[in-house]
Amino acid sequence: MTPELKLQAVETRLGRQDFHYDFAVDGPGIVAISGPSGAGKSTLFHLIAGFETPANGRIVMNGVDVASLPPGKRPLTYIFQDHNLFAHLDVFTNVALGISPSLRLTDSDRRRIADALDDVGLGGFGKRMTQQLSGGERQRVAFARVLLRKRPFLLLDEAFASLDRALRQSLGDLLLRLQQNGDMMVLMISHDRDEILRLAGRVIEIRNGRNVFAGETRLWRQFANSTDRGQ
Repeated sequence: MTPELKLQAVETRLGRQDFHYDFAVDGPGIVAISGPSGAGKSTLFHLIAGFETPANGRIVMNGVDVASLPPGKRPLTYIFQDHNLFAHLDVFTNVALGISPSLRLTDSDRRRIADALDDVGLGGFGKRMTQQLSGGERQRVAFARVLLRKRPFLLLDEAFASLDRALRQSLGDLLLRLQQNGDMMVLMISHDRDEILRLAGRVIEIRNGRNVFAGETRLWRQFANSTDRGQ
């Protein structure tokens, strides 16, 4: 199924700030979520993922309104800056959780895990503990788990923010390759304009708690340049 996401008049209020989102994106690819700090990018992600419940509106994923569903029932994977890994488990087991939370694995499952680790450049790392890994390697473990979960939506909440530029570029290349080999829609929060222009085919710009642009990256560049000149 082609991934499709619609936020229809979604509204919420946190503290004194009102948030309103209304846009639609469909098809696989990388969609960047841009905007200044505090604009509402993480709030948007929390609504999509189910960590926040909207006061009004519909959140439609692949034709189903998920606004009232708990996070575990939504067809997505969410990766935070800290990679969502368990420090007391080795790499293999962390990835295996993407297949079976109970860790009841078949021989076929074990082969899939090994293949996923190979795909992200971590072949032979299965028995290592996550605290032995670099930040980039931990992010690769998280990506391997994404491959096995096979959810149509992936949310990256500034997942590369703590990494140096060379490592960000390497993981961005890996993300492009993983996305192109599947049918995922990747939603990626980023403050890095160069990263957005290199990776994303579409951009949603958030300002003051609402989306002010949703469209192709080439058009977003014109929008961003014009609003920068207007400030």
